[in-house]
Amino acid sequence: MMSYNEADVSLRAESRLTERSQTTIPAAIRDALHLKPGETIQYSLMPGGKVVMSRYQGEEHDDPVVNQFLSFLEKDMVKNPQRIQPVTADLWSGIEELTAGINVDLDAPLTDDE
Repeated sequence: MMSYNEADVSLRAESRLTERSQTTIPAAIRDALHLKPGETIQYSLMPGGKVVMSRYQGEEHDDPVVNQFLSFLEKDMVKNPQRIQPVTADLWSGIEELTAGINVDLDAPLTDDE
C-alpha cells in the first residue's frame, strides 16, 4: 500500500455524498488522473482515516454472472453454429427506431432519482 506525506499533496477537492451515498469525482481530480467514463478507480484506506483514490492499475475483476452468460453463449455457438444469424438491415432499423431520440450523457453526474 502506498503512503504519502501531507506536504506532497498537489491538489485538493471536495464533493458531497448524495442520499444514496454516491458522489461525483470533482472535474479537477478527473482531469488530473485522466479518468474517463467507465474506468475503474481504487480507494486505499490509510492509517488515521485518510483515503487515497487512484486510477486502478491491476486487472479488471470479472463479473461472475457476465462470465457465466458469455460461457453459455460460447458453448451454444459451438454446439449450434446454424443458429448464428447476421444482423439484418430490418433488425438494425428496428433497433434505431426503438432508441431514436434517446440521449445519454455519460459524463453527467448521477442524481438521487437515477
